Amino acid sequence: MELMAAAVGRKAPTARGLTPGDDLPLEYWQAILDDPRAYAANPVPRASGRALRLDEIPQHLLRVSCRRCGRTVEIQKADALRLYGQVAIWRDVGQRLLDNTCPIRTGRHEEDGCWPSYDVP
Repeated sequence: MELMAAAVGRKAPTARGLTPGDDLPLEYWQAILDDPRAYAANPVPRASGRALRLDEIPQHLLRVSCRRCGRTVEIQKADALRLYGQVAIWRDVGQRLLDNTCPIRTGRHEEDGCWPSYDVP
């Protein structure tokens, strides 16, 4: 223990570290700008599975289920494209598929309908 305590005393940092309120040194920013990855082409972020357009979904079978009543509705991608078009968003199509056959109708708009769970990418 005494040897470790003596070693800690000798290796004390000479300069104080940065605090959260300090500006970062210019060398740090220059190193970031000099990094070859800084100017690499950023890939386009992909939308989540439910926010994809129908023509962007790779699966041929689309499935949406209801967390409220437990129903599952499946539709082939070709049929969905024919009925709703290529630019239709899967979230909207899935909600419409569930709402068209929803067994839970209370008469109040706020309470009617299914709670979709999308089983696609």
